Amino acid sequence: MAATFPRAGASRRPLSHHSALLGISMAALVVATPALAQQAASTAATAAPAVAEAETLPVVTVQGADGRLVSDPYSTPSAVSTVNMLNNLNQSSRLDTVLRTVPGTFTEQSTSNPGVAINIRGFQGFGRVNMMIDGVRQNFRFVGHEASGFAYVDEQLLAGVDIARGAVSTAGGAGALAGAADMRTLGVDDIIKPGNNWGAIGNLTWGSNGQGWQEMFAGAAKLNDRVSVAGAIANSSPSNYENGAGQMVPYTWQNLSSGLLKSDIKLTDDSTLKLGAVFYNNFFYANSADQQITNNTFTAKYHYDPDSELIDFRLNAYYNDLTMTYLNTPRTTSSSRGRVIEDNGWGFDTSNTSNFMWGEVAVSTINGFEYFYDDVSTSNSVNPSLYGGVNPAGESSVGGVFSETTFSYNIFDFILGLRYDFYTLDGSGVETAVGGAVPVGPWDVDQNDGRFDPKFTLAINPYDWLQPYVTYAETMRAPTASETMVGGEHPGGTGNYSANPYLQPEISKGWEFGVNIRKDGLFTANDQFRLKADYFYNDISDYIVTTLGGRGTQTYFSNVEGTSTVSGVELEASYDARTFFASASYTHNDNDLPPQTQGFGTNQYVPDNIFSMTAGLRFLDEKLTIGGRYSFYSQSTLIGFNPTFTASVIQSEPSPSYNLFDLFGSYQINDKLIFRVDATNLLDEDYTPALSVNPTGFTGNTGQGRTVLMSLRAHF
Repeated sequence: MAATFPRAGASRRPLSHHSALLGISMAALVVATPALAQQAASTAATAAPAVAEAETLPVVTVQGADGRLVSDPYSTPSAVSTVNMLNNLNQSSRLDTVLRTVPGTFTEQSTSNPGVAINIRGFQGFGRVNMMIDGVRQNFRFVGHEASGFAYVDEQLLAGVDIARGAVSTAGGAGALAGAADMRTLGVDDIIKPGNNWGAIGNLTWGSNGQGWQEMFAGAAKLNDRVSVAGAIANSSPSNYENGAGQMVPYTWQNLSSGLLKSDIKLTDDSTLKLGAVFYNNFFYANSADQQITNNTFTAKYHYDPDSELIDFRLNAYYNDLTMTYLNTPRTTSSSRGRVIEDNGWGFDTSNTSNFMWGEVAVSTINGFEYFYDDVSTSNSVNPSLYGGVNPAGESSVGGVFSETTFSYNIFDFILGLRYDFYTLDGSGVETAVGGAVPVGPWDVDQNDGRFDPKFTLAINPYDWLQPYVTYAETMRAPTASETMVGGEHPGGTGNYSANPYLQPEISKGWEFGVNIRKDGLFTANDQFRLKADYFYNDISDYIVTTLGGRGTQTYFSNVEGTSTVSGVELEASYDARTFFASASYTHNDNDLPPQTQGFGTNQYVPDNIFSMTAGLRFLDEKLTIGGRYSFYSQSTLIGFNPTFTASVIQSEPSPSYNLFDLFGSYQINDKLIFRVDATNLLDEDYTPALSVNPTGFTGNTGQGRTVLMSLRAHF
């Protein structure tokens, strides 16, 4: 079928009311800057950030004890990283670019689909990585020519991203084979500066090469000593961009509007309640169809912390509603026009942290329970008999009882983690063709199973700046509703799909050897050096892939016999002497996982070697910052796209390596206002991002060419 490409920006909507409001708000902030600066002069901090006092390395950080997936990465004896999106030197047009600089972390990047699909250590899709927004699982699955799971969030609303690679013994670890990532949106404390009763953040960005305008405004206020509220709105409408060769890349436009509401309530002197709602609405073209995604996330987080070392109690409840609609428009050439897939998910987690002495041994223990339930429905308003195409409806749940206890004695820390994870699957269907995993006729899925997964860590602290550690851990990922209950015929009759209710969970067992270094005053009295490195080795059994037949033969998911191996090295380091700063990350990944069928899902092989380095200088009392970034991505295995689902066209080929250079600069006008300029892909490299999906019908390179971004940010 011939594809027709809209001209750049042809489908963009006019400037929305949100955009106008954001522009007016930003202009008001800029105009009011002198008066507000004078009014707040008595309480505001100076423009140049203060040099941090020398710190000592805490003995150990219990993962999840403070309610976050990651606390201080350089004090945690496990492979964890955190990205501060409010003060991030890696400004780009996509969250994918930021995540790809984190060691051991990558993304399956769809050029047309704006969702994020996080890959950790070569694993992605169907919950192998637990992607969360404010601690809420994003379980939306999609079987097609894309990643088999997306999270939809506006990066303009993000405060940070916490990433845990490997086993997670606390909340967020249930059903996650390779790790978890929590995308944290703006809260009251991010907007209101310490000592103030109100705060506001405004960000206005313009970009060349189709990026256009991006606007975000957030405000927060303390209504009284007990209640604080916050809200934010954001908008962006990029058009199609050009690659490094000057060729227009189609279907790279989108029309995104988003917002959030937050409230912090101090119920008593010992207890708090935080309520949140995050809204996402986007319109784009992917998979031969105009699509609309709405994603609404709701949270309620209760924390009780009395004056007792034995009680630090948390109860978090959440609900997520994501709807994907294939619009019935003339440009939608797919026969699946009218398709609607809705995923309603709700869940909760509860935990208590206790600290006490056992003789000469300090004990810190966190114990809890988590549960999440999904109800997926499918329909088609144009062709009711097609429902959600090959994407099934069904119900599933995942949960776990968990415990993580740290025993500290002298220079030794022993961390004992144990969790019992369980899952359920419920659904039914009818098989109409032979050659699949089930016989012709009706079938039912009614599964429930569970498994104990241990995690043991020994950390040594011979000096306050050095912490080597070793970990053994096991994890389990249950088969999903999409894998067990997929079925039907590919649009156009190019393939048939069969359910497989007999799938077994994937199991990972492996080791991790790592070290943390946290040294102040390394070369000068005020410099800081941080380094985190690890080597991991995992055996994966019952890995689930697609079993592919020829035309007219069923394609279905199945467990691979035997064991696959994944290993690698991860490193991140930073050095800051105030006038000069530098940071670097490196990932080496080696795995023999069996390939997924390209076209019934996507490729999952990350580059063997990934390196990124950022360096810069500060001038004029640190008001002016100038720097650059270099990123290298080596060759990686690529499974050729299979348009007719016949085994003869499946073959492996290398994905070419590429190099990217970026420049950036910023000037802090005053303690409220900062101006920034970024030039990404400075040398106009003509490339296709590793582990990415091309737009419908386009065969050229899809890497974004040279792009200049200018932003004005105000924070009161």
